[in-house]
Amino acid sequence: MLAASCSALGSQPTEVQQIVLPFIKANAPSHQTYFPKLLALVLDKTAATHGPYEISYFRNNFTSARIISELKFGRSINVLWTSPDEDRERELLPIRVSLLQGLNSYRIFLIRQKDREKFKAIQSLDELRRFRAGSVSNWPDTKVMQDSDLPVVTSAHYDLLFTMLAGKRFDYFPRGLYEIWDEQQVHADKDLVIEESLMFYYPAPIYFFVNPRDKKLAERIERGLQLAIEDGSYHELFFSVPSFKRGYEELSNKERRIFDLEQPNIATPKLP
Repeated sequence: MLAASCSALGSQPTEVQQIVLPFIKANAPSHQTYFPKLLALVLDKTAATHGPYEISYFRNNFTSARIISELKFGRSINVLWTSPDEDRERELLPIRVSLLQGLNSYRIFLIRQKDREKFKAIQSLDELRRFRAGSVSNWPDTKVMQDSDLPVVTSAHYDLLFTMLAGKRFDYFPRGLYEIWDEQQVHADKDLVIEESLMFYYPAPIYFFVNPRDKKLAERIERGLQLAIEDGSYHELFFSVPSFKRGYEELSNKERRIFDLEQPNIATPKLP
């Protein structure tokens, strides 16, 4: 594991709280490194009351299903960030503070460049059902699309989906407004482009989650988020990420046709 950040205080609690996060690539784009930076910010905000901490990253690049299992059983990691669903809400402990200010609830598509005109001609959800979406097997997004009778091709591995799209295993890959810009650049060599006329909307907040037994850590993270929102440092960090700013700009694009998909049983975030 690699030490990432540490905060220490003289007369305050001196036991260092160890925070272990899922593996992140060294060259990860800013929309991925935002979450560890935000966690470090909120832990700094609570150092005076909860003591010092140290962040490290687990060495193995697990699938998202394995990461959730590791947290559920108290192995390897003790904090992750993901979207809620019924299983995650039941098996893990969510800190219900939105980390992305709603950007993940709006999804636009990565497609093959040669399919631009096909997607531009789509006028209804029924017409979109002639095409196949791609998604990770255990993502809540997969069930949302399946519940709307949208054909979905799945993989356990997120990184593989871009190659599968390029290889015509499916036709479009819905991605959050906060992440798609970086992803398109990373995979530009696969001739993938951002579709320009369609958008999904369904509630899909991103929360920090901890093990259900780790209630004190959950309380610390929630308090730190509250403090960061109140003093403006949360918003400052959020809008320092170029893809997040780009995502907010895209929300004002009146040229997109928005398809509302049902996403039941998602609790409303407390803040911001």
